[in-house]
Amino acid sequence: MSIYVILKLLGSLALLMYGMKVMSEGLQKMAGPQLRHVLGAMTTNRVTGLLTGAFVTAAVQSSTATTVMTVSFVNARLLSLGQAISVIMGANIGTTLTAWIMSAGFNFNMGDVVFPCFILGILLIYAKSSTKKSGGEFIFGLCFLFLGLATLRQNAADMDLGHNQAVLDFFEKTGGWGFGSTLLFLLLGGVLTMCVQSSAAVMAITMILCSSGALPIYQGIALVMGENIGTTVTSNIAALTGNKQARCAALAHLVFNVFGVLWILCIFNFFVDLVCDFAGYDAARAAADAVYAQENAAKLNFVLPAFHTAFNVCNVLILIWFIKPIERLVTRLIPQKEEEIEDDFRLRFISGGILSTAELSILEARKELNLFAERTGKMFKLVKDLSRTTDEKDFNKLYTRIEKYEGISDNMEVEIANYLNNVSDGRLSSETKIKIRAMLREVTEIESIGDSCYNLARSLKHKYTGKEEFTEQQADHINQMFKLTTESVNQMIKVLQSGRWADAMASYNIENEINNYRNQLKHQNILDISNGNYSYQLGIYYMDLINECEKLGDYVVNVVEARTDTKEKKQ
Repeated sequence: MSIYVILKLLGSLALLMYGMKVMSEGLQKMAGPQLRHVLGAMTTNRVTGLLTGAFVTAAVQSSTATTVMTVSFVNARLLSLGQAISVIMGANIGTTLTAWIMSAGFNFNMGDVVFPCFILGILLIYAKSSTKKSGGEFIFGLCFLFLGLATLRQNAADMDLGHNQAVLDFFEKTGGWGFGSTLLFLLLGGVLTMCVQSSAAVMAITMILCSSGALPIYQGIALVMGENIGTTVTSNIAALTGNKQARCAALAHLVFNVFGVLWILCIFNFFVDLVCDFAGYDAARAAADAVYAQENAAKLNFVLPAFHTAFNVCNVLILIWFIKPIERLVTRLIPQKEEEIEDDFRLRFISGGILSTAELSILEARKELNLFAERTGKMFKLVKDLSRTTDEKDFNKLYTRIEKYEGISDNMEVEIANYLNNVSDGRLSSETKIKIRAMLREVTEIESIGDSCYNLARSLKHKYTGKEEFTEQQADHINQMFKLTTESVNQMIKVLQSGRWADAMASYNIENEINNYRNQLKHQNILDISNGNYSYQLGIYYMDLINECEKLGDYVVNVVEARTDTKEKKQ
């Protein structure tokens, strides 16, 4: 076997992988936003989640894209872990379509068809419409895929693998190891898929080896089973930087596929023979009769995708009823980081849907609002910690956490506001409508407090990056302003919990102190800069923090006003 033939084989494989990539990306560009919406919305139970995962994967032709998207949704708390597991199960079924496409490419000569299709693809790519451009990319990818399959098949024929004695001796020797042979090829399939990051490429290699008569079907199917485990690596890598729920979702994908492989191994020969009988291929006869194996080798291009489909469908039918136990298992296997426990921003009271009466729904929303305010208070505490941090690693870690808090705060505002709007769609009394309007104002102002905390963190980062240091007097003033702001936030939380006028008046008094102190420091800052006590730039950093604290105090007062201006107030 010459080096040139090997290079042609690798080039054909690269062409196939590139075609899969371009085709998948083109489909995602055409339907990505809609599919992401479907993925986020149509997962109300295990069945709809399963169907959604299968549909999205079949549409974008990439189980990796679906699982990575699902992991990111879990990380953003748009999907629960249970919903994500059902979607991933569906993705395993949807990905079997890729094997059938390749089977068609091997069984029919697509080489002559793809070149006219390239003309259509290039015309669409140069169209003005972005949808047509994406459609052109899809056609190009599909053409490259079939061209890669055609050249792979031709190169395999040139290599004459079915009569290559070295290849035959290797498979014959390993095939005599019995169950050990199955485990070897299972491991080989997993490693190959992890290395090339494409189960489609390994499936193509398996089809070539089997259809040429070089690789017996039992070892070929063991390779396919290994692909199912190897393909889970991408989602687990994507989840490494995510939160615990995201890592659990990725691990559930691995657990699902590993369990499937384990039970199949228990009935391996029986299951393979069953699929082969369905495809009209006698595996036992092929193992004993080399002539029969050569004459019917082409049928294996149908047997392999049939097994892939049967394996994943059966696995889903078994495990779809055990989503909760899988969820508990992966939750126990992955420990939660200390900062994740503190940063656990989840809707705890209104995630179960609107309750039977408006009053109960509003009560749950009120609890969620109070919790939102407490979490925002924790965010301000992180800002105070950031102001005292000098180590670069600790500073960047704290700043990243504050950034995360700000993003989740935005999501919480949207979720709570949407819930309240849904409640308001029902038949409500005028008094209840006033309560909802007040709560909508509260959630907006609490989110603005989160924005102010993030602005404070950014100002501290600019100062830190600029290698500037506050004077001792400036540091004392900032600490005093932070102390007043902390009192203001704590008092707001107290007002939200009690609704009493007396607590509200305390908030107004603190706000007056903050305003007076800000005015005093503003005047002093001008004098200090004029006297050369510190640089103008340092004065800007200094006043940015003071002014932002004053704005935060204004948002606090707005929350207090919204809470106490309704008939919820208690004397």
